[in-house]
This record gives sequence, C-alpha cells and structure tokens, in this order.
Amino acid sequence: MTDVAIIGIGIHPFGRTDGVSGLEQGAFAVRQALKDCGMDWGDMQFAYGGSSAAGNADALVNQLGLTGLQFVNVANGCATGGSALQSAYMAIKSGMFDVGVAVGFDKHPRGAFAVEPEKMGLGKWYGDVGLALTTQFFAMKIQKYMHDYGITDDTLVKVAEKNYANGALCPHAWRKTALTYEQIAESPMISHPLRKYMFCSPAEGGCAIILASVEKAKQLTSHPLFLKAAVVRTRHFGSFEVFTQGQALDQAPSPSVDASQATFEMAGIGPKDIQVAQLQDTESGAEIMHMAENGFCADGDQEKWIQEGYTKIDGKLPVNTDGGCLANGEPVGASGLRQVYEVCVQLRGEGGERQVQNNPKVGYTHVYGAPGLSGCTVISR
Repeated sequence: MTDVAIIGIGIHPFGRTDGVSGLEQGAFAVRQALKDCGMDWGDMQFAYGGSSAAGNADALVNQLGLTGLQFVNVANGCATGGSALQSAYMAIKSGMFDVGVAVGFDKHPRGAFAVEPEKMGLGKWYGDVGLALTTQFFAMKIQKYMHDYGITDDTLVKVAEKNYANGALCPHAWRKTALTYEQIAESPMISHPLRKYMFCSPAEGGCAIILASVEKAKQLTSHPLFLKAAVVRTRHFGSFEVFTQGQALDQAPSPSVDASQATFEMAGIGPKDIQVAQLQDTESGAEIMHMAENGFCADGDQEKWIQEGYTKIDGKLPVNTDGGCLANGEPVGASGLRQVYEVCVQLRGEGGERQVQNNPKVGYTHVYGAPGLSGCTVISR
C-alpha cells in the first residue's frame, strides 16, 4: 500500500463571518488549499467532507466546479473533520486514488449547541429531564477526574489562560484577545467546576486538506508532509461518554485511548516522539483528561505538567498552539481539520509568533465527538 502525503492546506478564519455562508467558507478553504499546492479543483479525484449545520458538504461542487468527482458526505459529531480525513487517507492508502481533498465547514447559530437525543439513539425523555445539556456532562466527568487524580481548579484556569494566549497569536482564531487568569477564574460558573471562559463556543469556519500518494506528491512538491497514521474509534460499554445514561460498575477506557494506541502502532512511534500536539479542548477539563488518554502522561501528572508550563508553546510538549477550541470556537465540520492544519503549519515552520522553536518534525492530533468517538493522526516531515 502506498504512503500518504499532505500537499495542500487551507483555512477560512473561524468565529463569526456575517454575510458569508458556511458553504462559502468551505469553498474558500478548498481554494486556499489548492493554491497552496498549485493545483486546480479539476485535478481532484475525490472528496470527503462534512458539515453539521450548514448544509451538505457535497454541495461544494456548485461553488468549485461540476467535474464529476466522487464526493462523499461525512457526519461524525465533532469528529466529522477527522473522520473525513481518515476516509481520504484510506482512499489513497488503498491505491484507488492518487489525489483528493478532505474538507469541513460549519456555520452554527449563536448560543449553545442544540442537542436532539433521538438522533443519538436516546428517547426524548433524555432531554426532557435535562440530561442532554453537554456542559453538565463535561462538568460531571471532570469533577470525577479531579477527585480521583488531584487536579485543582487552578489548573483548569491555567489551561484556558494558555489557550487564549495562543489564540491571540493566531491570525485565523476567533478569540484574539488573551484573557487574564483573573478574568477566567472570576467568570460566571456554568456547570461546576467549569466557568464561562473554560468552554468553547459554537462558531463558523472552514478547513481543507489535500492528500496525495507519495509518488504523486513527489511530482508536485519538494517538501511534502507525511500522514503516517489516521484512526477513528468508537466507545466500549462502560466508557463514560457524552449522552451516557449511567456509569457501569466496570469502567472501560475512553475511545481516545483505543484511537491513540492504534494511531501510534500504525505510525510505528510512541507518545514520547511527538513534538507538538492538538488535543480536543471542548472545555478546559477535556484537554487535561485527553493528555493522559492519549498517552502523553499518567493520570494526575497533568497537575505538574500544566503548573510548570510543559504544554505552553515553549514547553516540553506544546499543546493547542493555535488556541484550540477555546480560542477558535468549534464549527463542528471543520474543527478536526483545523487541528491538522495547525500541526502542518508548525511542521513547516510557518507559525510566526506561535511557532514552536524546537524545529518539530512529528506532530499529533486528537479530536473527540459525541456520542463517544475519537480520531487521531500522526504527521511528520
């Protein structure tokens, strides 16, 4: 099977863009990615794409051109973008195609994400009794984790402080103003222990990644990046995930654990080889838990890591160098691809003020979606 390269990346700024549809933002991202690798839409042999609230991704052909290519819509919660990329990875890895695109976009209305329990295989009662409020779920999960492993409120604040500071350095981020420790720590409590500025928000944006076989990539660029692994995994019985109706007596690992382990095995490396990472930070607690679930540290070690600045841009393992979901918001279709975009920027050395200074050669992404699935990648120079 052929190896897979990333040859083009494109992004539409995240946040709020009045007067521009989600579909138009997705098309903008694709055009940017095509320009990045010097190709045309007519060169694309296939596309995988997704959007949660802004229409069918395959409608992008109306914006980009009716060329007859295979276009498959992808829907996998917040892991939609990561799942589109993994599908594109398989299409090239199999040898069926030489070049194609993974794209995601969204344009969510203002306010909280709306949840329809029936679409998750649950009854309407789940929402009627208030269990469909995701802020509540994330709060319960981090409460338990903090109790079990000694994570403090101070560390929750510092994760958010770091991500807003990183977002202030990122041109395409939504939140470009760094927030102080006090602003975060004194913001309104939403679901204890998580405060207003510890949560990401629904947003808008688009992102596109162009993949090619290594043989094709060599014809197009002298500096390809390599997608060494791309994996998606779902939950086991006993995992404590979004929309879980109760906790099993025997707890099972998160799907992030399975996805991460399979990704590292596929890439032939381990967590210690990663030099820059993107981890899902739906809220501050998620980034903390995902550090351990993805194998970067033991449960509880996050307290030391974050207190000592290990995950800052100049730290031992920079995490969410673009500000993550906290600073960028979360347009569901685009979010996982934004992570890949940022790792590619870092490996190319194009991060500007947010550039990691250890000349990173290997990066990692992790996206998590409801009702309990994770997608991970390893990318290298």
